Amino acid sequence: MPKLAAFPKAFMVALCKEGTMTVSEWIKLASTLDVQGLEWYAGFLEMADEKNWPRFRKEVEGTGKVIPMMCCSPDFTHPDAAFREKEIAKQKRWIDMTHTLGGSYCRVLSGQRRPELTLDEGVKFAADSIYACLPYAQERGITLIIENHYKDDFWDYPEFAQKMDVFCKLVEAVNHPNFGVNYDPSNTYLAGEDPIELLKRVSHRVVTMHASDRYLAEGTIEDLRKEEGGAQGYAKRLRHGEIGKGLNDYDAIFTELKSKGFNGWISIEDGVDGMEQLARSVEFLKKKIAQHWSGK
Repeated sequence: MPKLAAFPKAFMVALCKEGTMTVSEWIKLASTLDVQGLEWYAGFLEMADEKNWPRFRKEVEGTGKVIPMMCCSPDFTHPDAAFREKEIAKQKRWIDMTHTLGGSYCRVLSGQRRPELTLDEGVKFAADSIYACLPYAQERGITLIIENHYKDDFWDYPEFAQKMDVFCKLVEAVNHPNFGVNYDPSNTYLAGEDPIELLKRVSHRVVTMHASDRYLAEGTIEDLRKEEGGAQGYAKRLRHGEIGKGLNDYDAIFTELKSKGFNGWISIEDGVDGMEQLARSVEFLKKKIAQHWSGK
């Protein structure tokens, strides 16, 4: 049966920019949630000091939870090979970080959708860079997971592989036992596309999942699709909300995942309106997982 993890979506600025929340404070807050794990983020300010890595693992495990997966954002589509080499070196450090924390999954991305890039160039740059990291990951028992992503906060351009056809082309280009997909249904809406259609195309490669929900604050799905790449829609039309109350069809998602034997981690990217909201999302997902995987 899939396991649940939580991600500090509501506290990212406090943890990564302002330093107004410590990682230990987040661990303590999350200890009240009925989940088995905490998804980690490489950009927490305190993660810059490697001495903190084993300490945080011990703190999390002291609450009866584990750190199964790492969220990070390599940029593998830069046309300069030296730039890509630096990103590969960063990714290897994040693999080390994941390993030290006791995790099994470390995210990769394609990179930025730079205007001068052709489709074939972008796929080749990203696939070659991922392949350059895979032996290092395999030696440490880590699986690299690529997410259908929208845009890293610090990037100029959206994700190169944001659109379904590009994402699927990149996934098909990397065939390795330590590589799989981290499926995020909400991000598909940001691309103006159908999350179930994407899932059916990649479900045999899905090893982890991000669970969240989005609702339309204004306009319609069609309005969102008219906006290039969903980029403007991210800012204006779509809002994060409580899981089970938004656009995502979790019955359809879990039916498809169960049919492919999925049994991995589902990390909750929610709680932008507080810990009570996050706790309600946990309860919703627990019920849905029990319903689909054990027929309860």
